[in-house]
Amino acid sequence: METLVWVVHVITAVVLIGLVLMQHGKGADMGAAFGTGSAGSLFGSSGSANFLSRSTAVAATLFFITSLALTYIYAHPAQQQGVMDKVKPVATQAAPAAPSPADDSKSREIPK
Repeated sequence: METLVWVVHVITAVVLIGLVLMQHGKGADMGAAFGTGSAGSLFGSSGSANFLSRSTAVAATLFFITSLALTYIYAHPAQQQGVMDKVKPVATQAAPAAPSPADDSKSREIPK
């Protein structure tokens, strides 16, 4: 499920970037009015405004939904059990204690 959300999120981000770059700014209308600029664009002089703005709104909404879904997925991780998690541990015996050196031993002295 997480992989699917990631794929949709990345594709939506790329589509959103493309849609924003395809739209013309407010200053492009002024240039078209005086005979320069993008009067003969791909969708016509004003036909692209409605289509591109609606597509951008849909892509942005989908991007925000996938962002929230990824946040929820990482905030509430599923408890996945592996093969070794299902195995019950075997009771082990404590290892015998190592003999402690005597107080008169010279093992604690550091040679110079």
